[in-house]
Amino acid sequence: MKSTFFQKYLLPGFIFQSLIIGGGYGTGRELVEFFLTEGPVSGLINMGVATVIWSLVLAICFEFARKGKHYEYRSFVKGLLGKGWIGYEILYLIGLVLVVSVMGSASGEIFHEMVGAPELFGIIIMMGLVGFIVFFGTSLVEKVLSVWSIILYGAFFIMFIAVFKMFSSEIMSSFALQNTETSWTMGGIKYAAYNIGLAPAILFCVRHFDSRKEALISGLCAGLIGMFPALIMFLAMLSQYPQIISESVPVNSILQKIGWDPFKLIFQIVLFGTFIETGVGLIHGFNERILSVNPKLSDKNRALIGILLLMASIFIANAIGLIGLIAKGYGALTWGYWIIFVIPVLTIGVHKVLKNE
Repeated sequence: MKSTFFQKYLLPGFIFQSLIIGGGYGTGRELVEFFLTEGPVSGLINMGVATVIWSLVLAICFEFARKGKHYEYRSFVKGLLGKGWIGYEILYLIGLVLVVSVMGSASGEIFHEMVGAPELFGIIIMMGLVGFIVFFGTSLVEKVLSVWSIILYGAFFIMFIAVFKMFSSEIMSSFALQNTETSWTMGGIKYAAYNIGLAPAILFCVRHFDSRKEALISGLCAGLIGMFPALIMFLAMLSQYPQIISESVPVNSILQKIGWDPFKLIFQIVLFGTFIETGVGLIHGFNERILSVNPKLSDKNRALIGILLLMASIFIANAIGLIGLIAKGYGALTWGYWIIFVIPVLTIGVHKVLKNE
């Protein structure tokens, strides 16, 4: 069946956004750690830097994958790195455990905020839904991630409109608090790398591309689609700057200030869904990698692999906590992705994409 405009140009961006938004991004904690700590103005510039890197790397990845028919990350990195592909495999698994750990910690906190039940119940529900979705494979994964991303965009827009209406003067005045002794690019460079490093997990969507033009445009759009909700969240957080920097789940502070309890519950449900999105994206990518060497992988085992990975990661989340995971774990992983993935894509990847064309 011929792919639609949505599948070619918008779906990859929504899937990428789904991959990166769970846990730290959706709660606002990552945005504080990498952007807001640098100040309002510098934070926006750093977000622009990250967006440019995302768009360029995704465009090259999509075309490299389309040209070589690499629809899962093992085949992709072997084509990119040759014998060095095992280095990426190790980084991917570390990144998967780390991100799922953050997601598990955040899902427990959000579920407790919603209904007052123990955090463990939220974690169990999240794991069960992730296992259920990955059980049915790529078709359902694409549908769930794209639909929930559209719902998320709507919730973020409503939140920002409410915050801007109530705290527009505070948002505007926050820019005067910018410290000149800050980094204008490093936050974006770090943030871009550890997020984009897991992008090969979403290469199953490359099957929809028929030409180089489609792959490149889709990649450029995906970077923008992935960052736009973060921009909305960042601007909303400026209404509580600088106090919000110390919040474990900054979005809860914003929702509390809005004071509209029905919307707070709706937003927290949407946010809980983002944790499921990210878990599905990462684990489905891992399952596609296994499927490439074991075509007989059953649907039951797809779900089982996902649940086991989630359970192992939750132990890490409980031991360290959300702020510690983001501050300590992501820093080291970032530079690994730059060396093993981002730089090779921007050099070797570009060369191989242009070769014989």
